[in-house]
Amino acid sequence: MSEGKMEKKTKFGEVVSGVGKNAKDLLGKSKDIAMHMADQNADGKLDLKDVSVIAESVGNTVKKGTQAVRATAEEKARILELKALQPVFREFLNNGDFYMSRFIRVTERDKKHAESEVCKGSIGFVSDQKGLRIVNIFRDSVDEFGLVFYPDKESEFYYVDPSDSKGYIALNEYFSHLKLLRINELQKLAQDLGAKHFRVIYKEEKLSLTEKEDSAKTHAKQVISGEIEKNSTERNFSTVEVEAEMTFPGHSPIKPQLKYLNNDPSIKTLIEMRMYEKAPLLHQKYMLKLSNSSGLKESEAAKIDAVLKGMKCAGNATVVSEVQNEARRYLQYEIDF
Repeated sequence: MSEGKMEKKTKFGEVVSGVGKNAKDLLGKSKDIAMHMADQNADGKLDLKDVSVIAESVGNTVKKGTQAVRATAEEKARILELKALQPVFREFLNNGDFYMSRFIRVTERDKKHAESEVCKGSIGFVSDQKGLRIVNIFRDSVDEFGLVFYPDKESEFYYVDPSDSKGYIALNEYFSHLKLLRINELQKLAQDLGAKHFRVIYKEEKLSLTEKEDSAKTHAKQVISGEIEKNSTERNFSTVEVEAEMTFPGHSPIKPQLKYLNNDPSIKTLIEMRMYEKAPLLHQKYMLKLSNSSGLKESEAAKIDAVLKGMKCAGNATVVSEVQNEARRYLQYEIDF
């Protein structure tokens, strides 16, 4: 064998021997690592104590997993309770996502909300009843909301003032109070525009069912044919009373600041005509329909009635009937400049 071939064989053997040694060292290291991992009490031996430590570690892991599951279940229960009780907290009032409902209730703190952990520190709650969202305010926290109540905070149910989102009027006083506010505004309007005489009369459109007989011939025909004459609706106004009448010395007009009648077209026209210097208005007589500025519609009134009935709080009149009555109520004003 040549000297070159002998040298190559020797080097190949060294390489093989080196690979074997490396593999052996790697196997030894792997064994040491495994022993170290299994040797939980660091005494250099794998024994029952190590098995006990491993079992304890597994038990702790299972315990932590169980606690995590329990915490998740408790969080889910908390979320469900929050959804059911819908508490309102002080910080909600400055949150853009929260808004006051038009119809609200001032009530005592009930047992469910008082005893619930998720409601601690709450000042009220939101409820959804009969398709109506209601903000319920706890009576002991009513001042937190920064609202103005008429006539006071002692009533249970309130509806928002149509011209003031922070003002709430007791439901029983709602229509009568708004009527007074609009009469007062008409008085101030007349004074600002420089009126010499002003009078406002409250009128209500009265519905009466009467039997019409066009003629004796028609009546005879109906008797012969056996037809019963249909009732027809005849409308007329019953004057309740003169609500206000005033006399002024008169002066140059000042543009009035309006609140409740700001969107009434006839009032806007009155102001424009009176403020026109070249040909100022000297006299006007007009009738305002109260329902145009009351703010409470019949559809929402029906929902409120359903809520009151469900709470066994319904009185001898319904909100719907009051809304319908409001549609027949007018303020007739007459102004001389």
